[in-house]
Amino acid sequence: MIRLGLTGGIGAGKSTVAKTFVERGAYIIDADKIAREVVEPGSPGLAGLVEAFGSDILTEDGSLDRPALAAKAFVDDESRGRLNAVTHPLIGARTQELLDAAPADAIVVQDIPLLVENHTAPFFHLVVIVFADADVRLHRLTTMRGVGEADARARIAAQATDEQRRAVADVWLDNSGEPEALAVAAARVWDERLVPLEANVRARRVAEPVPELLAAEPNPDGPSARLVNRLWALSGERATAVDVTDAASVELRITARDADAAAELTDRLADGGFAPTGPGVYGSCDPGRPATVRVATN
Repeated sequence: MIRLGLTGGIGAGKSTVAKTFVERGAYIIDADKIAREVVEPGSPGLAGLVEAFGSDILTEDGSLDRPALAAKAFVDDESRGRLNAVTHPLIGARTQELLDAAPADAIVVQDIPLLVENHTAPFFHLVVIVFADADVRLHRLTTMRGVGEADARARIAAQATDEQRRAVADVWLDNSGEPEALAVAAARVWDERLVPLEANVRARRVAEPVPELLAAEPNPDGPSARLVNRLWALSGERATAVDVTDAASVELRITARDADAAAELTDRLADGGFAPTGPGVYGSCDPGRPATVRVATN
């Protein structure tokens, strides 16, 4: 199983990519859908919000009045913290339930609008960013969704910048054109990168690099910085350092806390997309992101 983080700015066309992946067999986990689900009428989440913000956040039929909640929950950091204290644990628990139910060979696509803003990119095998220029997104929001221009501009400005998205992107899908072209590009990513990656992770097999995929690397400085964060996420307290030893060749070193920690890293790295190739040496399972990782001990 592999986990893919899918995100993009509001109006970028993320739903087209999600639909394409689902049509090809993706196991989808929609963060927005879960966020709505955990505060449905009669749920502990809605009861918790009423306790935190008062019963006037409910409509006449007992469902959540989202504008009324927003008027109270986003006035300051303390209020936002109370909102998150109620919803985040419930969203996390429901997400984990869905992950636990995924088949062993699943390509799990987690559709997360604020993936970049919440700093969760390192926890995925791959991150796909759907991009469109701000002017294009503004036009879509105002003409296709009926959002007022001022509101649309504010929503776009409140999200991550293009530079912040590019910094975490393993795949960059440009949707400045027609939706059909985006769907074709997404299907190619599924066939040429995601399916081989999942098979390689399951088989604990190092990928053969594909030149066309390498040429599509989103970051001009290469993937090393992303990989450092990914390896920290996989290693956790088992590592004392993660370093780039050769950026051009994409070689990295994890310094394990001790020999026991180094041994524990074998399965964690293999499940995370880095197959063992020899004692303390691992290679990337991703045909679009070759890398060599060496594990040393203090």
